[in-house]
Amino acid sequence: MLPAISLRGVSKSFGAVAAVDGVDLDVTEGEFLTLLGPSGSGKTTVLRIIAGFEAPTSGQVLLGGQDVTDVPAFRRDVNTVFQDYALFPHMTVAGNVEYGLKVKGIPADERRRRTAEALEGVRLADLGGRRPSELSGGQRQRVALARALVNRPKVLLLDEPLGALDLKLREEMQVELKAIHAEAGITFVYVTHDQGEALSMSDRIAVFNRGRIEQIGPPREVYGRPATAFVAGFVGLSNLLVGDAALRTVGRAGTFAIRPEHVAVTDDGPGFDAVVTSIQYLGPDSRVHCLIDGGGTVVASGSSGRLATVTLGQRVKVSWGPESVLELGPHH
Repeated sequence: MLPAISLRGVSKSFGAVAAVDGVDLDVTEGEFLTLLGPSGSGKTTVLRIIAGFEAPTSGQVLLGGQDVTDVPAFRRDVNTVFQDYALFPHMTVAGNVEYGLKVKGIPADERRRRTAEALEGVRLADLGGRRPSELSGGQRQRVALARALVNRPKVLLLDEPLGALDLKLREEMQVELKAIHAEAGITFVYVTHDQGEALSMSDRIAVFNRGRIEQIGPPREVYGRPATAFVAGFVGLSNLLVGDAALRTVGRAGTFAIRPEHVAVTDDGPGFDAVVTSIQYLGPDSRVHCLIDGGGTVVASGSSGRLATVTLGQRVKVSWGPESVLELGPHH
């Protein structure tokens, strides 16, 4: 089966700045792929190139095996949902959802039927008569989704769609979006800089850095086996051991990562002598920062109950199992 989206050697320069630098990417039909990275890493530019809002400086864009590199956005079988929703304030919810079908000349009865279906799909069946101003942020976001889904695109592109919502609503919408994706069965390409969002929702994550993909794979693989120091530091929290600290703690030169949940902090027993320099209480969890004698800092995380006895300035032992030490490739 042909990939839903293929990028072949896609680059994009703005003047002397290479925003996207030779990206190759295949997105499977029906997949939920997240493009994750910091601001300026190229992820949004890649999304805009897939949508047809930006033309690549070089390379090819294929949708379902068809070369669409020079095809304008409105002719591509994709829809985009933005962070600001861009709803028409003077129209009702149903009017907003129906608008694209109207422009396409779909007959009125079919428009109404498809609009009702789309609103039911995002659990807003009874709010079709309201105006956007009468809705909550989460409801407005779902109207924007319904408006995109009603066109039955092959591919839905989502550009930081939950960025404007507060944390609790964002977490609810993550669950909601995942369910909508499963029901709609279409390809989602999702852009975010929020690694928690990427880990909880995606089938695969492509981690962007400086216009390139540093690693692509399922969330567990990207988190559990980061390929580079950048990925280890950006996706979740990592203890990076390099230089003298690596020689002393791992026993050989190189760049190594240990996830904080794999670091044990004890009063005595085996391990490296250290002193507690900072404690972060995060409700159910806590993070304990320790300075190892002779240099090198590690962070341990775990349940606040387990780490409750640790105090600031305390002498402790820090340890981890050899299987927790990840050897990393070079930083691109």
